[in-house]
Amino acid sequence: MRPKVLVTRKIFDESLATVAKHCDVENNQRDIPFTPKQLLQKLRGKAGVICLLTDSISDEVLAKNPQLKIVSNVAVGYNNIDVKAATRRGVMVTNTPGVLDDTTADFTWCLILATARGVVGADRTFRSGKWKGWGLLQFLGHDVHRKTLGICGLGRIGKGVARRARGFDMRVLYTDVQRVPEAVERELGVTFVDKETLLQGSDIVTLHVPLFAETTHYIGAPELKLMKKTAILINASRGPVVDEKALVKALKEGWIAGAGLDVYEKEPKPAPGLTKLPNTVLAPHVASASIETRRKMSNMAAANCVAGLTGQRPPNLVNPEVLAQR
Repeated sequence: MRPKVLVTRKIFDESLATVAKHCDVENNQRDIPFTPKQLLQKLRGKAGVICLLTDSISDEVLAKNPQLKIVSNVAVGYNNIDVKAATRRGVMVTNTPGVLDDTTADFTWCLILATARGVVGADRTFRSGKWKGWGLLQFLGHDVHRKTLGICGLGRIGKGVARRARGFDMRVLYTDVQRVPEAVERELGVTFVDKETLLQGSDIVTLHVPLFAETTHYIGAPELKLMKKTAILINASRGPVVDEKALVKALKEGWIAGAGLDVYEKEPKPAPGLTKLPNTVLAPHVASASIETRRKMSNMAAANCVAGLTGQRPPNLVNPEVLAQR
């Protein structure tokens, strides 16, 4: 009997075809997230689920669906899944690492440049018909070249951001829970400092830390007050690493000059007042949204799911210890 798989949101057709060769697939074509109640109902009898970050796979969900064998997340992050509970219950969890690193690093630079140079506000003024012609003091932003870039989290994406900074002749600082080897520092041209030193010394601070309990509100009011008044904050990691209410206050009161965000603390809703601030660039979680990358993510998730349900080890298994339980 073929295993049954739930696909919670739209993915690429070729990915669905891959899964359909081996499994009976129920696919949410509406591309609207299931409510928690709907998700529980739809998972009944399913051996696998291909899900997105909008789906919460909690211990309760896992407990009520004991037949579930694999949760295949179409994302590199998996904070929407209770991995410990899944491991305890013998459920494999997979993700899509590596595939979106360069695309997200590219988009981080979109946010840096657009925020520093005030591109969104200038675009809005031009489209509204309010622009009356060139003026020396119009739309003044900040240079990026030869400034100091502070990278919080020098993982794969952070390294990609650092490599791109070389083209802007920047001084690059980084902080992380663990210092990278000196050879990597030399290759990237980066200097390790503590978090406080980075915040105080950077013209641009960009966040690339994973979301854990200890990184929730990694940037809050105390950290924002350490930054330069001319600095900008960039977040293309996870929304809750920034205390959004504190950020709104910082932007309103001029603690920092601006912010470029792709992720939010309570998506899809921003903190009150955030969308009214002119010194922001606000993107709707699109850092990985290139056709090439999203297709690769979709196909990778499909391959993970099929492998797990056909007796193979999934290529991107987050909790390999679950295999030892079998």
